[in-house]
Amino acid sequence: MREFVQGGVAVILATIFAGASPSMAQQKAVAVWTGVAPGSEKWMQKEETVTLPEIAGGTLLIRNVTQPTLTAFLPDAASATGTAIIVCPGGGFEFLAWEHEGTKIAKWLNNRSIAAFVLKYRLIDTGPTQKDFQTSVANFLSFIEKLVTAPPEKRPGVPESRLQIAPFTIAVGLQAVKLVRQHASEWKIAPDRVGMMGFSTGAIVTMGALMQQDAGSRPNFAAAIYGAGMERFAAPPAATPLFILNADNDPIASSGSVAAYSKWKAVVTRSSCTCTRRGAMVLG
Repeated sequence: MREFVQGGVAVILATIFAGASPSMAQQKAVAVWTGVAPGSEKWMQKEETVTLPEIAGGTLLIRNVTQPTLTAFLPDAASATGTAIIVCPGGGFEFLAWEHEGTKIAKWLNNRSIAAFVLKYRLIDTGPTQKDFQTSVANFLSFIEKLVTAPPEKRPGVPESRLQIAPFTIAVGLQAVKLVRQHASEWKIAPDRVGMMGFSTGAIVTMGALMQQDAGSRPNFAAAIYGAGMERFAAPPAATPLFILNADNDPIASSGSVAAYSKWKAVVTRSSCTCTRRGAMVLG
């Protein structure tokens, strides 16, 4: 999305929402918590899955999430490696790029005999109507546009709504790791081979889980793909292997990814940072 922001917010919104329609099709998923998710008991927004028109990729977005779930993609038992990866889609905490950074990644992992679990984590309230959603996304894209085009000294700070939601999303990631390990026998998974992969703001969920002191809810390895705000994370509490991927021309993720890698490499020898020459936020 970042690479196209410079084309103008109005054009992007017209492309995204022209013909967008709610989608009712849902796969079977497992609740991350039994009952209401702790901390969001009074959240009243209604979750919605939106199908974008073909001109915008025809993909699925999910918004207004209050009840987190894991959707399991299990490989054939005969070829399963025992490794599992929790996949955290991005979307700026506005929505989840459910297909592009979620189910398609899970299926790719399945083809390599890896169990995958797409995490639907809590998001900010983008309003009850499509018009409300469009306004919320417009404000978000305007913020991204300023980050991309403004000189460093004039770039806006992180919106308060993102700072407030981040702990709730990270809590979902921690609980998801616990849940996968609790079902390790049922899902034919080795409990010491549970990883996490996050895209964009999904990388915040991933990095937050890695910083957890409790080994029971910390992944055994992780990947942060064009992660936002990576520079905010300190050195890890444990020697957890981390793979970082971003593009050199990504004005938001590039410098933060390098900074995070420098901190990580000082503690964990099995870490890697790969930078492509171009791609910004559309490496996938």
